[in-house]
Amino acid sequence: MTQPPVKPTYNGKTYRDIVDEHLRNSRVPAGAGEALVMLDQTLFQMSRQVLKGDLVAAFLRQEDCGLEPAVFQGLAAVVRVANGVGRPAPAQPTVGSLAEELSIDPSRASRIAAALIEKGYVRRAAAQDDGRKSVLEITARGGALLQAFFRFKWQRLVGIFEDWSEEEITTFSRLLGRYAGSLTPTGGGGT
Repeated sequence: MTQPPVKPTYNGKTYRDIVDEHLRNSRVPAGAGEALVMLDQTLFQMSRQVLKGDLVAAFLRQEDCGLEPAVFQGLAAVVRVANGVGRPAPAQPTVGSLAEELSIDPSRASRIAAALIEKGYVRRAAAQDDGRKSVLEITARGGALLQAFFRFKWQRLVGIFEDWSEEEITTFSRLLGRYAGSLTPTGGGGT
């Protein structure tokens, strides 16, 4: 005999009890509750796909380049650091900045850098401001792999939105940006 699924409770309340309580005590329009619950589920699914690296894994299977998703993320992180993406300014990528960018410990970042160097996607070079300091530079092979990834990613992205109107795409982009911006501590939302 199969058991019915168990609804987990938190201090005697289900997830939905907690959600409904917060909705009742908010200024969110009464009819928007279900839409917010669906949004929460969709965002969870999206974050799982991002964390699992579904897009990156599919690309790496197609390219057969000998990199694991975590190591490929290291290659992308080197480019983000060098170009100042999400940072106040561009910086010379080091193992330390790679660890910071990927939110991993320095020993793991060092192993990722070593794997990228071994495969020829990155090389070590002397820092311009201090020849004793080692920095990471993307090689032509690494640049070509990233360009192939950008083509792969944009082919998928464009395919998703081909049937959307200009207004739908613009509104979706604006609202998602507004939502993401409110999650940051300076945006008023916090986590």
